[in-house]
Amino acid sequence: MRQRKLMNQINVVPYIDVMLVLLVIFMVTAPMLNPTLVELPSVGKSAAQVPETPLEVIVKADATMVLRERTQGKPTDRNVDLQGLVEAIRLKQAQSPDQAVVISADKAVRYEAVLKVMDELQRHGVARVGLMVKAADG
Repeated sequence: MRQRKLMNQINVVPYIDVMLVLLVIFMVTAPMLNPTLVELPSVGKSAAQVPETPLEVIVKADATMVLRERTQGKPTDRNVDLQGLVEAIRLKQAQSPDQAVVISADKAVRYEAVLKVMDELQRHGVARVGLMVKAADG
């Protein structure tokens, strides 16, 4: 008597047949579905206001800082230390609470200096702090 050898392979042909039938069903029923309408938000009074230009904190390679304000398209720069920077931004935020601040740093500046500025601004309640980067040439 000869023993039968066990078969250890899975027959996937029935699974492929089922998948092809499902694919045909989906292809037939998909065009019959109505697309849903998306309700877009309307423009309110807040969107009509022109957003203020952000204050720019420039950290130079020698770790000195410059605060740049763009008022009516003309940038005005002034050298500040960390305490003067915080005071100037708090003054500006007293006029406009939603004032954004961006930090742009020289490539040679250590990251800790940038983090120190960000941390100090956030500690004094500046909510909108961001980093300015240069777009890569591609």
